[in-house]
Amino acid sequence: MSDTHAVIVISSHVIRGSVGNRAAVFALETMGLPVWALPTVIMPWHPGHGPSTRVVIPEDQFEKIIEDLIRAPWLSEVKAVLTGYFGHASQPPQVARLIAALKAKNPDLLYVCDPVMGDKGGLYVPEATAVAIREDLIPLATLATPNRYELAWMSGADLDTNAAIMDAALSLGPAKMLVTSAVPMMSGGTGNLYLTGKHALLAEHRLIENAPNGLGDLMSAVFLARLLSGMDEEKALQLATASVFEVLARTAKRGGDELTLETDAASLSTPMAMVQLRHLMHPSRSTRR
Repeated sequence: MSDTHAVIVISSHVIRGSVGNRAAVFALETMGLPVWALPTVIMPWHPGHGPSTRVVIPEDQFEKIIEDLIRAPWLSEVKAVLTGYFGHASQPPQVARLIAALKAKNPDLLYVCDPVMGDKGGLYVPEATAVAIREDLIPLATLATPNRYELAWMSGADLDTNAAIMDAALSLGPAKMLVTSAVPMMSGGTGNLYLTGKHALLAEHRLIENAPNGLGDLMSAVFLARLLSGMDEEKALQLATASVFEVLARTAKRGGDELTLETDAASLSTPMAMVQLRHLMHPSRSTRR
């Protein structure tokens, strides 16, 4: 099927909840994309809900799975890859091999790296895993989607302003970056800051406290789906941000402790929430032609 736009999604799998692959796969398939899903770790629920069993695919088995995918006869169907949470530091280098093989077959492969490693409380993966993501995968990414705190750790900078976020994104690469939890310009808000070599866009909405986990996973997947549809980046950012905010707002209204994706699937394809877009001055604009 030459017109197939399959997406390989590599992240965690929880039995209960809407984080990791559970969120990303649901969103991509709901928006019409076939998905190949590879779990990096299996858990009964998100660790934020309390201790639980953690099953990581053994290193040798994970390597064999990657080898199988590299040799798969359907590899030409794959147009994009989305990676998120990793269960072990040995996994990112293996995924890097898969990305290289896919790019050899399709130089236009869209690779979205969501470097799931921490939040404002610091790293919640071992430092070796975070280093592997930064060193092995970020350089290969078409687009990275860190939150502000992950970008701060990867760049080694304090990111208290959007100008600082832009500087850090430029220093780290890749050419395109979507930074969630950016510094809001509207009172009581939060935003997603999208940066390319040409422009910086801030998509804002009101902040909802005590949000369930999985918003970053969902944002990366919905934004990727919009880009694969051929939508321009500004509209894709606006609609993806609206979708995630709408799902969050509806979940919060119900008092849910997990995103209610199954109930709010329509919000992914046809969001009604309002999102404010701002064009910001990019710090490189004065130095780039």
